[in-house]
Amino acid sequence: QVQLVESGGGLVQAGGSLRLSCQGSGRTFSTYNMGWFRQAPGKEREFVAILSWNGRNTNYADSVKGRFTISRDTAKNTLYLQMNSLKPDDTAVYYCAVGGPLSGTPHEYDYWGQGTQVTVSS
Repeated sequence: QVQLVESGGGLVQAGGSLRLSCQGSGRTFSTYNMGWFRQAPGKEREFVAILSWNGRNTNYADSVKGRFTISRDTAKNTLYLQMNSLKPDDTAVYYCAVGGPLSGTPHEYDYWGQGTQVTVSS
């Protein structure tokens, strides 16, 4: 059983930064690709960033390249998403997930956290 708990969301002004954290249980970090996804109201869930199981490969959505960075601390079983230069379009519920491909197709991910709200004001 894999459990994921996100934190770090909040309200920030455009241009600001936030760092999301995802605390994982079990052998999450040595076994699975892990990633961040988001879902805005009225829109489908989309991938944001994926980190491969060995930590060597990443995949970012075009909309966040150069602004967001995915990383992990295996000793703490924690996945991070550093978000800089935030825009109002980044407003969404952000989820971490594990168990899917590096391509980031949401429906192929097996385990999900409960999500954390990020709101970017203009």
